[in-house]
Amino acid sequence: MKIWTERPAKADAEVVVRRYFGLLRAGRIPEAEQLIDHYPVRHVLKSLWTGSVEASGNTAAEEWMQDLSWLGELDLADFHWGHTGSHVNVEITYRGQVIEVALGFWVRPTDAGWVVAGPATYW
Repeated sequence: MKIWTERPAKADAEVVVRRYFGLLRAGRIPEAEQLIDHYPVRHVLKSLWTGSVEASGNTAAEEWMQDLSWLGELDLADFHWGHTGSHVNVEITYRGQVIEVALGFWVRPTDAGWVVAGPATYW
C-alpha cells in the first residue's frame, strides 16, 4: 500500500488511483487490492459489470467473475475532487461512453501515514 508521511497532493493520489485501475483492467486483482486501503473487490467488479457490460445488453449471469477480459474495455474519465480535497469521484467509461457507475476514493490518515482508501461505487 502506498503510504505518505504527509497528506499527498491531489496529483499524487490520482497517480495511485490510475495505477489501481490499471491493475484492475489487467485482471491483477490481488495487486490492485494491495495498492490502496481496499474495500471488497467483488462488490467493485460487480458494480462495474452491471454499469457497463450488463447495461449494454449482455446479461450472462456471473460471467463477470469467470472472464475478466471485459475490464479491458473500461477506462477512467474525469476526476471530481470534493471541496476539502480528501475525496475524489472518478467517472468510468465503457467502450468510450461514460457509464452510470463512478468510483469514489478517499485520502485519509492512518497510524502509518496517509493512504488512498476505497473505492466505493456510486450510481
